[in-house]
Amino acid sequence: MNMSDFVTYDYDNYTTCEQDPLSELSDVSVVLQVLYYVLFGLSLLGNITVLWVLLWCIKRKTMTDVCLLNLAMSDLILAISLPLWAYNYQSLASCKLMTGVYQLGFYSGTLFVTSMSVDRYLAIVHAVAAMRARTLRYGIIASITIWVIAIIMATPHVIFASLEIDEEDTFQCQPQYPEDWQLFWKLQRNFSENTVGLFVCLPIMVFCYVKILVVLSKARNSNKDKAVKLIFTIVCVLVVCWVPYNVTVFLQTLQLFEILHNCVALKTINSAMGFAEIIALSHCCINPVIYAFVGEKFRKSLSKELGKYFCCSYQSRGPLSYRDTTDRETSNTPVRSDY
Repeated sequence: MNMSDFVTYDYDNYTTCEQDPLSELSDVSVVLQVLYYVLFGLSLLGNITVLWVLLWCIKRKTMTDVCLLNLAMSDLILAISLPLWAYNYQSLASCKLMTGVYQLGFYSGTLFVTSMSVDRYLAIVHAVAAMRARTLRYGIIASITIWVIAIIMATPHVIFASLEIDEEDTFQCQPQYPEDWQLFWKLQRNFSENTVGLFVCLPIMVFCYVKILVVLSKARNSNKDKAVKLIFTIVCVLVVCWVPYNVTVFLQTLQLFEILHNCVALKTINSAMGFAEIIALSHCCINPVIYAFVGEKFRKSLSKELGKYFCCSYQSRGPLSYRDTTDRETSNTPVRSDY
């Protein structure tokens, strides 16, 4: 079972279309299962490390820390669904669980990356005016709000998730809507995903980073680029991972309006959805890698803690250099490198 068994939409008018022979190969299913377990293991290891560093190693937390902490939690929630997809538990409870964690991870992850973009925009473009708004308290309030929104938007998907028997007499996790409201709920599902991922959050992120780049281009201090390097990389990864998925969902919406109304288009879009889903799922294990190689503050905090536990040479000379570096990072400048 791959994720397209759940999120690929059933179109009654295309039941006569022949299936792609590649989808019937057992080797493809085995490769997908291995890939899901690999992504799960990498995401589990990476995001737990991120949570450990942010919760216990960084004492003075900022609004950016809160956003990164919740993003790691979102990625971890999304990763929990991967073993379920790989093993294909044929029960209604597992079907609803897979649906819920996938949708919750999608909405919350996109919203948290957007909030991080807005946070960096305020910190750099409106540094003085936004000082009161960028506090730990407001970060917690914003995080709770995002989780509530994500839960509300994921709830309809969980309610309608159901097991259906396909032509091979196997159960597949598919949304099952009331007959009189099928078109409405299919459109609501597609539009909600596209609205969050493509039409609202993406333009906000583009606007924020265009403004940030304008400010940085006028700055003489090249070190100020570090203030947005991590978040900018995360946004780029999010675009690469999730935009193909959202574009494919939009194309499936056009099919609901009987546009691209042919078997060739159906098979092409369904095949594209399979690849887009894999790319989207890889996002849950990429963010920790970005933290390790790009995030200066995160990397130094992790190195300091590992030095304590493994008695590395960093322990003897690290505290002084780390403290000096931290003082420079938190100096009173318009742009501060939180990571």
